[in-house]
Amino acid sequence: MAENKNENLSDFDKTSTHLPTEQWEKKLQADESAGVSTDKPVTSHEGPLPPPHSTFTPRSVWGFLLLLVFLVSACCGLYLAVRPVAKCPKTAETPVQEGTAVLVSSLAKSSKPGLAWIKVRGVIAQDNNTSPFARPMGAAAIAKRIRQATEDKNVKAIVLDINSPGGTVASVQNIYGELLKAKQKGKKIVALFRDVAASGGFYIAMAADKIVAEPGTITGSVGVIMQTGNVEGLFEKIGVKMIPITSGKYKDIGSAYRPMTTAEKAILQDMVNDTYTQFFAAVKAGRPEVKEEDLLEYTDGRVFTGQRAYNLGFVDKLGGEEEARLLAGELAGLKDPKVLSQRGDGIREFIFSLGSSMESRTLVKELQALATPSVSYLWVH
Repeated sequence: MAENKNENLSDFDKTSTHLPTEQWEKKLQADESAGVSTDKPVTSHEGPLPPPHSTFTPRSVWGFLLLLVFLVSACCGLYLAVRPVAKCPKTAETPVQEGTAVLVSSLAKSSKPGLAWIKVRGVIAQDNNTSPFARPMGAAAIAKRIRQATEDKNVKAIVLDINSPGGTVASVQNIYGELLKAKQKGKKIVALFRDVAASGGFYIAMAADKIVAEPGTITGSVGVIMQTGNVEGLFEKIGVKMIPITSGKYKDIGSAYRPMTTAEKAILQDMVNDTYTQFFAAVKAGRPEVKEEDLLEYTDGRVFTGQRAYNLGFVDKLGGEEEARLLAGELAGLKDPKVLSQRGDGIREFIFSLGSSMESRTLVKELQALATPSVSYLWVH
């Protein structure tokens, strides 16, 4: 009887009901006394019992759905806040109800002509930041804002707010070219010099109709620089030697691991002179009122103050933000012009302020920057 009982229990353990042992023993005794067969799993008169250890409950399902809805709505809200706003086509005037008067009034104010204020900060170069939430600050981002201002019919003038020592040749010329296109489409451009507007910062201002600077602004530095390093002595001390394998004798020109030959220096000097000629031509075209002797003397790479630039004719007016704003409005035929901004600019700045700190320059990036020579319109000190 005991063996039969254990066999029955073994069969019952294969079922999914998982009743406690004492309950099974009582059930077995009751079935044996009543003569009931135990070949099939025994169920209560209320139906099969659910598995007691199941973790997938209706409450967890609802929690998952609520979390999913929250994530979807957060992504939709972020997209609606950041995405560009499409312009509404002009329609015929219709009577306005009293309840929508405030809304229509605010829209009318935002559609009035005004100025685009574009900032140029730091070294002008292509942005290598890979963080999706970091603030776009490179030359491509500045050029894009200039194009957007050019396409906006409400923007009548652009104020280029410059605080930069310059940058790489191609990036500077990219911004300069976009400004020339904006002028061709009738936009008035005023450049505002802040603390420093030197070299490449001075270059892009040559596309402006007028230039405003503070008396103490550091500007000028019309010239080109290319810097290469030489770590051959350091590598000898630590026992490292670089062996380049090239397809031509000038392929590793400017290498930091060996001395530069006379022929290589002549090649690089010719390239620097060529880019300087382009810089000089832009200054001569942008500042035709500067005397020829002053133009030749002050384009040798030297820096000078905003006051000296004003005296020589490189700057049209001394002042700051307010002077630049009013001068841009005067050129565009606007009285007390307002600075236009896109919807979502504040939210973008908040997101970018959080994301900019997420991207840091690694040691690999620093070494790449040091090992890659670049020709720059840059004031270095």
